[in-house]
Amino acid sequence: MVTFLLVVHLLITLALIGIVLVQRSEGGGLGIGSSQGMGAFMSGRGTANLLTRTTAILGTAFFVVALLLALITRGTSQQGSILVAPAPTAPAPAAPAAPAVPVN
Repeated sequence: MVTFLLVVHLLITLALIGIVLVQRSEGGGLGIGSSQGMGAFMSGRGTANLLTRTTAILGTAFFVVALLLALITRGTSQQGSILVAPAPTAPAPAAPAAPAVPVN
């Protein structure tokens, strides 16, 4: 399940990157040399609305899948942070041997 969600998350991410890069910064979308003969759906305004809606849908899906992944994998990690874990203890040094006392 986690692997499937990770793949879906990756695909949503790539689609979101592609949709954002296709949009023009002025808000025109794919309106480069828009010929009005294509109809209102693919006109400059129609394309911008379509790209805006697609960006909103993909952004929402991105956050939903990210939250699902966080909830599913919550508490399953056995490895903790090295910053929180206590430092390994060194073995205790051996007690010094008592000096030999000459017997009289």
